[in-house]
Amino acid sequence: TNDEQDAIDAWKNYLRSDKSLIVDIFQGQLRSKLTCSHCKSVSVKFEPFMYLSLPMQAEARTIADCLECYVSEESLTGVNQWYCGKCKVHRDATKKTDLWILPPILIVHLKRFKFNDYGQIGSKNNAPIDFPISQWDLSEHVSVPQNAEYDLYAVSNHIGGYGSGHYTAYAQNRLNDQWYEFNDSHVRTIEPREIQQKSAYVLFYNRTSQSARPLIRRQSENRPD
Repeated sequence: TNDEQDAIDAWKNYLRSDKSLIVDIFQGQLRSKLTCSHCKSVSVKFEPFMYLSLPMQAEARTIADCLECYVSEESLTGVNQWYCGKCKVHRDATKKTDLWILPPILIVHLKRFKFNDYGQIGSKNNAPIDFPISQWDLSEHVSVPQNAEYDLYAVSNHIGGYGSGHYTAYAQNRLNDQWYEFNDSHVRTIEPREIQQKSAYVLFYNRTSQSARPLIRRQSENRPD
């Protein structure tokens, strides 16, 4: 009945069993709203997340497109029907996911691999996705006012098809802002423009702050807000 208080209570319960530096640095909170298409009853849950796994639809050209698809309302039908606690049967439903709290370090996974009905990888999407290197502002996508601006500091690349492949990485040196490519035992300096590749698979962002490092606060069960 009160999203803000429910979110705090859910996070407090989570910290009781999972409090750690990993949670402090990498984990945020999502709001999930399910609505039964038959009786219109609503279920809202607040859940932790370690990374955002963004879908890549055919029309997606930017990471903003992928994020918009992630937070858009989806229909749960067929084998994906939701068990409605009020109807006591599986029903068609709608699901809406919102970003509630973002972590200091935000990890974004681009869902390049598609799976078939048996859980096997069927294909890989090699479409180029444009993503910001600095000052990525997510404030319009979060439900709670907060510092939601991020700078990219590393990228994990996957080169090859769905059956095999090779991983490389780009990372920025904090001290001199220089970008480097890491390819097995080979390291070379690169320009920021070289980072935008169709092989980008996992993106690592840190929240901007006045200092050189993102602000990390140890979380407390007494102050889960």
